[in-house]
Amino acid sequence: MSSSHPPVSGRSVTPPRAPRIPTTLTKHGHERVDHYYWLRDRDNPDVLAYLREENDYARGVMARRSQFEDNLLAEIKGRIRQTDSSVPYRLDDYDYYLRYEEGNEYPVYCRKWKTVDAREEVMLDVNVLARGHEFFAIGEIAMSTNHNLLAYSFDKQGRRLYTVQFRNMATGEWLEDRLEHVTGNMAWANDNRTMFYGKQDPDTLRAFQVFRHTLGSPPSSDVLVFEEEDETFSTMVFKTRSKQYILIASHQTVSSEYRYLSADQPDGEFSVIVPRQRFHEYAVDHYRDTFYIRTNWEAKNFRLMKTPVHHTDRACWEEVLPHRDDVLLESVELFQDFFVAEERHGGLIRLHVVPWSGDGDHYVEVAEPTYVMALGDNPECETSTVRYVYTSMTTPPSVYDYDGKTRERVLRKQEDVLGGFLASRYSTERTWATASDGARIPISLVYRPDLRNPAGNPLLLYGYGSYGISLDASFSSPRLSLLDRGFTFAIAHVRGGEELGRAWYEAGTRLRKKTTFTDFIICAEHLIRQGYAHPDRVYAMGGSAGGLLMGAVINMRPDVFHGVVAQVPFVDMMTTMLDPTIPLTTGEYDEWGDPNRKEDYDYMVSYSPYDNVTEQAYPHILVTTGLHDSQVQYWEPAKWVAKLRQMKTDGNRVLLFTNMEAGHGGVSGRFRRYKELAFIYTFLLDLAHLAEA
Repeated sequence: MSSSHPPVSGRSVTPPRAPRIPTTLTKHGHERVDHYYWLRDRDNPDVLAYLREENDYARGVMARRSQFEDNLLAEIKGRIRQTDSSVPYRLDDYDYYLRYEEGNEYPVYCRKWKTVDAREEVMLDVNVLARGHEFFAIGEIAMSTNHNLLAYSFDKQGRRLYTVQFRNMATGEWLEDRLEHVTGNMAWANDNRTMFYGKQDPDTLRAFQVFRHTLGSPPSSDVLVFEEEDETFSTMVFKTRSKQYILIASHQTVSSEYRYLSADQPDGEFSVIVPRQRFHEYAVDHYRDTFYIRTNWEAKNFRLMKTPVHHTDRACWEEVLPHRDDVLLESVELFQDFFVAEERHGGLIRLHVVPWSGDGDHYVEVAEPTYVMALGDNPECETSTVRYVYTSMTTPPSVYDYDGKTRERVLRKQEDVLGGFLASRYSTERTWATASDGARIPISLVYRPDLRNPAGNPLLLYGYGSYGISLDASFSSPRLSLLDRGFTFAIAHVRGGEELGRAWYEAGTRLRKKTTFTDFIICAEHLIRQGYAHPDRVYAMGGSAGGLLMGAVINMRPDVFHGVVAQVPFVDMMTTMLDPTIPLTTGEYDEWGDPNRKEDYDYMVSYSPYDNVTEQAYPHILVTTGLHDSQVQYWEPAKWVAKLRQMKTDGNRVLLFTNMEAGHGGVSGRFRRYKELAFIYTFLLDLAHLAEA
């Protein structure tokens, strides 16, 4: 494999150099000297000045491609229908939907009475709410049981600290009730005046409390109904689809626990379904007189059980859908004549319709080799119509209504892709790479056959591989800008995700985490050997924990990649995981390891991207972050870039761009978010010599 990559020309711009101020960090007798620890102080004017200097440098390096970037942004936005609306879903006597208006960034939430000629009611115009704010995001929207009261949560910074406000839909009046610094997660009781909501620790942002609020009363009098004292757990509150119970869920990486309360008796006491037990994960929903429980009790890939309400001890559980070694049960939704299970088999999701009668179970049919299929908006149980969403790397998102009894399927809407898009121009495939231990790693691909090059094409390989989160082969209209210029796009379904079941996830956690990184490298090498990728034109991209993946693989095998994009990357894992006072530390010991244990510490420090930057040549690197990121603090990528500049032995680009008004999810707004994507694509296309003004 070639280890030399072609140079990229550009005007000379001097990169910033962060001052080196040594700080010695000691653990288990091991000393780590961190020269950029000082960048953690977000209130330090020198830190903010440095981040802005990095932004100026990144823009300066890419300035010669600014016209191309502008054209690319217009191209991406030009594929999107500006005036659009979602498919309405029926909830009791109303059809709920959202719509977008030309020229606006945010949705308008609406509803209509169930009759065809009903007048539209605007519940929430987010464009009005967002005026004057650089960032504005809706958390949740919840209607009271009688549909007269609207509650919504919003975040004006990007740090996921929400405010909840209320509106009387009958009068249009905004209520004085206002819940500040909450999780944004909430559930109405059936009395239409009681709201349950969550609060987080102000420092770590761990959701750990659930309160009860009565409309008209001051928030200071709200009643604490549950507090999660175990720092490795977080909580959320929600209502069952049957509308009969309020549930409080406590989750950590390998365990869970649920509490329930009749939604008709909001002043009552919550009862535990099954007490928490390490390595027991379960989820609960309710239908008629029964709780249905998705559980990994004696079932690594989960099974479905049921138990009578008020008799929830495991001794009362009965099996409904058994465990299967080759099928992961991801979720279940309950309907009047059947239930639908989202199952993952061979790395792909399928919808399994199982009648309560026990006869006629079947799978919803699909025709493509790699795709995404998922349950959609199904707020009601008493129906035989199942809404699901289907997409693939060549098929735009499509909303279907499926009758689980007659098996009739109706396409309600397929996302419009403007600009002359034809799915037939593109091909999607699945191929498999073989790891050194014999494991077969699935890879999803999309490309334009007419642009295939016998020597291989520029390839963008995307990866994540953590938390049991599976990457699915979905459609992306912005991605067409790469494909139409000759790129192949691929997803490496590496271990640490859950594409091939729970064991696939476990094989990429804790003391086996390096498997995630070696899988990704093997996928890149496989695609080169198979002729999908030119050996000098391989690019990689990942975000958050996928940014950890990026940092690890370029320390291990920088020769494989010509360029890498790391979005909000988790790269300074040792400093973060040793600090329980910041978000996402204690709750992730079972994902990465507990660095307070020497064995875990030694293993984590052996691959931590920041700690393993060495004097060697690195690919071209673009790093993005957000100043208000609550999940991966901005200083991790900032420190990493500073150390890369100090250590690397090549002349390749290392760019850092910090969004000074956003958090982990980037900027808000329907079109604004594509500006950063256009910058990323310009970076990649420029490296591949495919960016022409």
